[in-house]
Amino acid sequence: MTSAVEREFPTDGGAPADVMAVLESVERRVLWLATAIVDHANRVRPNPSGLKVGGHQASSASMTTLMTALWFHHLTADDRVSVKPHASPVLHAVNHLLGRLRPEQLTTLRAFGGLQSYPSRTKDPGTVDYSTGSVGIGATAPLWGALAHRFARDRYGEPSPPGRQYALLGDAELDEGAVWEAVQDPMVAGLGEVVWVVDLNRQSLDRVVPGAAPARLQGMFAAAGWQVLTLKYGRLLEELFTRPGGERLRARLDTMSNAEYQRLLRRQGPDLRHRLPGNGSDAQVVARLLEGLDDATLARALRNLGGHDMASLLHAFEAVDDSRPTVVFAYTVKGQGLPTEGHPQNHSSLLTAEQMRHLAARLGTDLDDPWAPFPEGSAEAALCAAAADRLRRPPFPLTAPPTVPPDSGRAAPSGVGTTQQALGRTLLDLSRGAPDVARLIVTASPDVSSSTNLGGWLNKVGVWSHTAGHDWFADDAETILRWQENPTGQHMELGIAETNLVGLIGELGATWSRWGRPLLPIGVVYDPFVNRALEPWSYGIYAGGRSILVGTPSGVTLAPEGGAHQSITTPSLGIEQPGCVTYEPAFALDAEWCLRAALAGLGKPDGSSAYLRLSTRPVDQSLAAVPTDPAARERRRHQVTAGGYVLRRRERPALAVVAMGALVTEALTAADRLTALGHATDVVCVTSPDLLFRAVQARRGLDRADGSILEQLFPAHRAVPMVTLLDGHPHTLAFLATVNGVPLTALGVTRFGQSGSLDDVYRHHGIDADSVVAAALDLVEAKA
Repeated sequence: MTSAVEREFPTDGGAPADVMAVLESVERRVLWLATAIVDHANRVRPNPSGLKVGGHQASSASMTTLMTALWFHHLTADDRVSVKPHASPVLHAVNHLLGRLRPEQLTTLRAFGGLQSYPSRTKDPGTVDYSTGSVGIGATAPLWGALAHRFARDRYGEPSPPGRQYALLGDAELDEGAVWEAVQDPMVAGLGEVVWVVDLNRQSLDRVVPGAAPARLQGMFAAAGWQVLTLKYGRLLEELFTRPGGERLRARLDTMSNAEYQRLLRRQGPDLRHRLPGNGSDAQVVARLLEGLDDATLARALRNLGGHDMASLLHAFEAVDDSRPTVVFAYTVKGQGLPTEGHPQNHSSLLTAEQMRHLAARLGTDLDDPWAPFPEGSAEAALCAAAADRLRRPPFPLTAPPTVPPDSGRAAPSGVGTTQQALGRTLLDLSRGAPDVARLIVTASPDVSSSTNLGGWLNKVGVWSHTAGHDWFADDAETILRWQENPTGQHMELGIAETNLVGLIGELGATWSRWGRPLLPIGVVYDPFVNRALEPWSYGIYAGGRSILVGTPSGVTLAPEGGAHQSITTPSLGIEQPGCVTYEPAFALDAEWCLRAALAGLGKPDGSSAYLRLSTRPVDQSLAAVPTDPAARERRRHQVTAGGYVLRRRERPALAVVAMGALVTEALTAADRLTALGHATDVVCVTSPDLLFRAVQARRGLDRADGSILEQLFPAHRAVPMVTLLDGHPHTLAFLATVNGVPLTALGVTRFGQSGSLDDVYRHHGIDADSVVAAALDLVEAKA
């Protein structure tokens, strides 16, 4: 009896013969359109620059059967599909046949404002369920999309149809570590609505993939609890295997190296007959079997893999087990049906004009009229129309997220506190003061909830699970963190994999656009590992996901932790990341205001994601000098969320120290010393270098942001030499010199961290008060 990993699907079902014939006809048209879309972009459309346009005819060809089977027979309107990046022309072809793209739009692949090179939810004119492009991220997105849909259904209490979440990915994408981080996460094991289809064409960009990897990969999925289905051979080969010598032919194909198989695809006639049997003891038996086949049938048989067999695919899709995730390994030929099929360098190759004309003749189309529709009244036209009706999604009303109160109204904190503590406190305040907002908040972390001050929030709202779980430590008096798992929980805990976390919050933040139901996701990670998570988070933002990423604790302020746990580059990430606002507050109330402002940007079309960089350094909160007058307090709040505010303003200043985050204390100390030395020094607290940079750009007509905050912080009549200071790379604030064209010295961290006391570490990096004073005096002397 074969194991689940080894089981191959029969090829005896899926649809009636007449339907199958029409599907195969549509498949040929999809192959033609996908190929012609790339051809037109490269060979027909004018290209004055001479730069390569590119496209992936071969990568698209290996997917045409798979995608035809799905869209034109199997999918429902509730299903969502993530398409491998290099198969975007196939998706465009499918969308055209479904009436979602006009013929003239097929001529715009990779043109400005046209069809995107890789599927994009926000930029493509056709229907795209998931943005893809970065290898591996599109594969994992449907996992997080499934979790986000389940959470949204539980939160809103509505019986929204679940649908399936498909990922179509290339086998080379399974080299990405992020894929396996996601596959083995415990939260994924019960996602029966997830189906991955692996386009197993055994090629990557430059080469034929060496080794017999499929069995190992299948075993890894099975070990993670996935259903594993294998579509290796099609009906023609399966029939040949039943003939005398057929099992020897199967064994020959099974044991053949990937490279040899690919090379045989380039052989024809007598040469193929000579080489296919091989040199083993069974060669003569296989050769006798092949004698009964004409050359055309032999060539078709060699290419008759499961991923190109319509009946096998339909049968496999019907056999999906809804109780666990499923992966279908569909063997294919890269470039199937094209002159370039099977060649190891066909990844970006383009068919010539002559090859395109021969292809058109073989597929029953016309190179001179490439977008001609199926004849009206034909079975193919009827099938496309029926699929379009079946897949049409009714419009849904967009539920606006509730208004986030910008301020709790609570008195400014006194005593010593940290911005990290303010994270948990603000969430609890919202649960009491704005329950309609709080009920849509969902927090997530990679196993760092307690160490990032989410414990109180987690104890209050519980841990989300699709089914209720038992807390075996509920009666343990020494247990501080209560792990209550139930469908009403609002915290989602993943394994220690930051890429999974940001993939999840990206999809949680996209529910407003998928189902009209907004959520307010907050992901919390250790700040040193934000860089590890940045690429998939960026892709989530690109795809329309609005989320908040909190990096805490941060900087070399983690003095005893040493270099491995100290972040340097993260402060500037928000400046560089489109669709995101970055904040680094210095005081607890600043952190609350920034978090509330960030929450207000989620769950809506014109919103924004946000990155908050928080610290564990205890700071005297009275240094914030928050005004008690209501109007003055509101002005301060507005400045905090606009980018910064003035902490100290002297008469006739000689200098300004501009600081961000935890180092505001050093800035204040240095300013007092400089003033005592006769150099009156202003102190400005920056809360968002990102928003200040946008204001600078707006002043020059390069951004649409409000630039008024600059005049409040840096009025031209008070322009003086400036020292900038932060616990991160100094370039983050260096642009402030351009506001008024003043001399500036940027202090920050440019080397790997060191373990030690806070004083030792700050002194080592030149960000202590002494370093600020010295840098400021140098500026005064230079000016004199």
